Amino acid sequence: MAAEHTPVDAVYARAGFGAAVPRGSRPALVVVDLTRGFTEAAFPSGSDLTAEVAATNRLVDAARRGGAPVVWTVISYTPAEADGDAIAWLRKAPGMRALREGSEAVAIDPRLDHRGDDPLIVKKGASAFHGSGLASLLTGLHVDTAVVCGATTSGCVRATAVDAVQSGFDTLVVADACGDRARAPHDAALFDLQAKYADVVTLDDAVSYLDDPFRKADT
Repeated sequence: MAAEHTPVDAVYARAGFGAAVPRGSRPALVVVDLTRGFTEAAFPSGSDLTAEVAATNRLVDAARRGGAPVVWTVISYTPAEADGDAIAWLRKAPGMRALREGSEAVAIDPRLDHRGDDPLIVKKGASAFHGSGLASLLTGLHVDTAVVCGATTSGCVRATAVDAVQSGFDTLVVADACGDRARAPHDAALFDLQAKYADVVTLDDAVSYLDDPFRKADT
């Protein structure tokens, strides 16, 4: 019971969490699920992520200037997958069944600088690594650091960042370029990521790093 009266920062520091993440010279930007079904409030699964889309475009521009790969992910289900009962996540989150291949909901937000020769990962679950070739792709590109942004912070961004670390990549999460449907889960996810899995960084910090990966950190 004494732990309830101990400041949160002290509890986490005592546990040895929150160390700074090394930054390598070969980062990749991983843009998670910024499709219309998540970035536009008109879709049942979405919210207005206009600010996060704009922030992501700054990251994409910096990555291209710095020669870092830009990898995009989307959730998309075939009609059989969307209408069937084989995917456990869809039993818990049936609203995701609307993310059907070929629909407007799974199109990357047109405001983003997505290019046809950028790698695209199509996934069926929260993590961009689960059941996909993302880890092999990043390894083949000699990537050492994953810079993650997108939607939603508490869902696919968090799952992707956790699996990035488990796949051997040092990981940064760009707070200003991550969005969620509510503030509380967004903040909680960033807190937990910063404590255990990634460095949660500002947009300006990430832009500077991607633009010049040899500048490891402004410290």
